[in-house]
Amino acid sequence: MERYYQPEIECASREQIKAWQDERLVKQVRHVWDNVPYYRKKMEEKGLTPDDIRSSDDLHKLPFVTKADLREAYPYGLVAKPLKECVRIQSTSGTTGKRVVAFYTQHDIDLWEDCCARAIMAAGGTDEDVCQVSYGYGLFTGGPGLNGGSHKVGCLTIPTSSGNTERQIMFIKDLSATILCCTPSYAAYIGETMKEMGLTPDQIPLKAGIFGAEAWSEEMRQDIQNTLGIKAYDIYGLTELSGPGVSFECSAQSGMHVNEDHFIAEIIDPDTGEVLPEGTKGELVFTSITKEAFPLLRYRTRDICMLTREKCSCGRTHVKMCKPMGRSDDMLIIRGVNVFPSQIETVLLNHGYPANYQIIVDRVKNTDTLDVQVEMTPEMFTDNMGEIAKRQKELVDGLRSMLGLAAKVTLVAPKTIVRSEGKAVRVIDKRKI
Repeated sequence: MERYYQPEIECASREQIKAWQDERLVKQVRHVWDNVPYYRKKMEEKGLTPDDIRSSDDLHKLPFVTKADLREAYPYGLVAKPLKECVRIQSTSGTTGKRVVAFYTQHDIDLWEDCCARAIMAAGGTDEDVCQVSYGYGLFTGGPGLNGGSHKVGCLTIPTSSGNTERQIMFIKDLSATILCCTPSYAAYIGETMKEMGLTPDQIPLKAGIFGAEAWSEEMRQDIQNTLGIKAYDIYGLTELSGPGVSFECSAQSGMHVNEDHFIAEIIDPDTGEVLPEGTKGELVFTSITKEAFPLLRYRTRDICMLTREKCSCGRTHVKMCKPMGRSDDMLIIRGVNVFPSQIETVLLNHGYPANYQIIVDRVKNTDTLDVQVEMTPEMFTDNMGEIAKRQKELVDGLRSMLGLAAKVTLVAPKTIVRSEGKAVRVIDKRKI
């Protein structure tokens, strides 16, 4: 039986969702115009005033906001409420230079926690469940978001944060945790450790997992589900918009419902900025229409994906986004070929390897090199060089057919690639580009 946290919103008619979006967008544009000089200047540069935005049909007129704007306006340049009304910041580990700092009023936190509560209930959670939140706490949004959502659902919440895997497993067993929230790579590591301890899926009390904050493939999902004996659900979010819970998977496990009463999603051509028709692959852009302290309009996520309004078996009516298929900025271009790490992961998992790998890109004598280091499982591990060479060749062939590109594959002993308790570092690019 499908469960909803706010059924009247999650299953609202398309007309109702559009009406909310129209009204809230108009109000939000006025809010940023009045309170954020940085935004007003961006709008004036395009010859716009709030009167030009009468409904969500006018959204395309507004300027985009990018990571570069966040860096330029850091720290307070995009805050739309007096600081005395802001109660918290969250921050992402920015890959370059300044961190992204997002601000929240108490109302913003309440709405964010509602979104996370919807995700937990979509994964089958109720007030009878024990929810272990093994995302990092602190500045990272994962822990605080799911923690708040879990409280709203009424679950007994175990705020373990990430790390100390033995303790994680002790709590899962001793307190009979039924829902696990963490990054997919950490879930895979917990599963791997439990397997080594001799635990079989039917001895693990977990029934569901909510995994996000990094890209993971369908094959990795199957792997985690089999090892832990659970159903694994995807969740998506960005600190810039609030955190996890911008969208989440339902029982159909075929894409994530965007919480359209809070966020308007668009797909654009990453090169021209033109809005693309539904069902087309492009860059995902979000507008937050209920955020008070840090409202971003038309924020370019750099995630490549598609949106669909096909009727969903779960009864929710909000638009679905597919799993991001890579990014318009962390895409690797190797010898002129576009390569996404998720493509490499798919080949490895299809050949029976665990999701413990590292992609090392370099440039030797002006030619790009691609070296994929892959851990063998204990069952595969052998010192027979002929066997290893044969296995490496299979992967080289698999990668060539997936990428159209020759890669070097190095099989390494189990446990030699450093484990991650947060986001896994999958790609090391040594090229000086």
